[in-house]
Amino acid sequence: MIEVTDMHAYYGKSHILQGVTMNIQEGEIVALLGRNGVGRSTTCKAIMGEVEPKGSVKFKGQEIAGKKAFEIANLGIGYVPENRDIFPGLTTRQNLTLGLKPGQKDGAGRWSMQQMFEMFENLDRRADVEASVLSGGEQQMLTMCRTLMGDPDFIMIDEPTEGLSPQMVQKVAEVLKEIANRGLSTLLVEQKLAIAMDIAHRVYVMGHGQVVFEGTPAELKEREDVRKEWLEV
Repeated sequence: MIEVTDMHAYYGKSHILQGVTMNIQEGEIVALLGRNGVGRSTTCKAIMGEVEPKGSVKFKGQEIAGKKAFEIANLGIGYVPENRDIFPGLTTRQNLTLGLKPGQKDGAGRWSMQQMFEMFENLDRRADVEASVLSGGEQQMLTMCRTLMGDPDFIMIDEPTEGLSPQMVQKVAEVLKEIANRGLSTLLVEQKLAIAMDIAHRVYVMGHGQVVFEGTPAELKEREDVRKEWLEV
């Protein structure tokens, strides 16, 4: 589904990504782990075209490095950023409608607005109120749902549980599993190791802009050296 090879990225003169190589298969949840500042979010932005990547990024065999973000989105890649980019002056329903691609009708893909409201009753109750009054957790749910409305085949989700209550964290985990059940490939950037280890098929650990470990959650559990050096505070 996604194949990244020797990807580099810069912010000005700062060399943030230094040869990242990874792949995500169809229907697979892959967790991208690491401490803050090691390049996890930049990896997502580079794949999405929000940061210019150097190297190769292939989606379904097609080279997408160098394409604009909206072109990449129209190919079938969804991106849920960590900063919860909602339109605060629009209602919840209007925000969800904006997730549809040009010419796409609600319900034509794997997800419909009604399904979003069934998964998240809070959004249903607040469907016609301005998104600015939603709680942080509700805004996170809205951002995820808006991305799903575009019916992507591959989705990147950056820190979805950051600042959420334990109950909402569990809800996010359930939705991530449902996303995989519907055949979407997922790259999950997550700080909470327990969540990532529970739902991911494979994990990558990043350090200093590079991938320093690749394996299954079970294999990572056996590698105390990797956890101590690259994950634990």
